[in-house]
Amino acid sequence: MKKRILLTSFDTWLENQPSNSSDDLLLEVMKLDSLPYDLNFLRLLPVDVELASVRVVAKIEEYQPDYVVCCGMAASRQKLSVELGASRGETFLQTTIDVKQLVSGAKATDISDDCGKFVCEGLYYSVLDYLGQKNSTAHCIFVHVPVLNQENLIEVLTDFLLIINNLALL
Repeated sequence: MKKRILLTSFDTWLENQPSNSSDDLLLEVMKLDSLPYDLNFLRLLPVDVELASVRVVAKIEEYQPDYVVCCGMAASRQKLSVELGASRGETFLQTTIDVKQLVSGAKATDISDDCGKFVCEGLYYSVLDYLGQKNSTAHCIFVHVPVLNQENLIEVLTDFLLIINNLALL
């Protein structure tokens, strides 16, 4: 049976942003129709923790994925960043995925323990919390995506596909 993977991205939040790199990356993945997984895309989430969380949780309940890969833009970063977890107040929730194993072989990817203090961390925390409370067998990671350009697109896309492949092998 094919692994079921839910991939999410955010909409833009500034007037001068032509796009959100997390959504740009998912558009590139959507162009590839040869991946051996059951991919479901939830794109252009509102840049609002509560609204985005409600939509993602509803999609998890509907789709019942094996994995959730939430993506967000990190304009100040040069590489993909897989986040170890997310905080809310004094509470830190860590992904159940072995992140070091997940990024094994990646060339343009870092492991990060700083999910930021914006909507990305709020969504990641909400999804990890929901999966934990439901004792779900699904696993979640959050990937920050740098601004994509001609110089880094192939390398970032290659690493992202490697991460998806590695997830499916877990």
